[in-house]
Amino acid sequence: MSITSERKQALIQEYAVKPGDTGSTEVQVAILSERIRNLTQHLETHKKDFHSRRGLLVMVGQRRSLLDYLKRTDASRYEALIGRLGLRR
Repeated sequence: MSITSERKQALIQEYAVKPGDTGSTEVQVAILSERIRNLTQHLETHKKDFHSRRGLLVMVGQRRSLLDYLKRTDASRYEALIGRLGLRR
């Protein structure tokens, strides 16, 4: 269900704002989005796994908060990020 360290490093490389960047909002949202995708696939096969479902809802809320922060501080970065990630908003 979790992402591999190689995949996480690839996401950090792809979404980093500057070299050595591991904690920017874009990187955090990209990693959360990958974890949400993996957990969604898990829940399609394990429909009664309610503990993982709660974790999914927590991650979705955290991603929403990060996206709201990014939209509030820099709308152009927000628009670029949701376009790259393919999110609805």
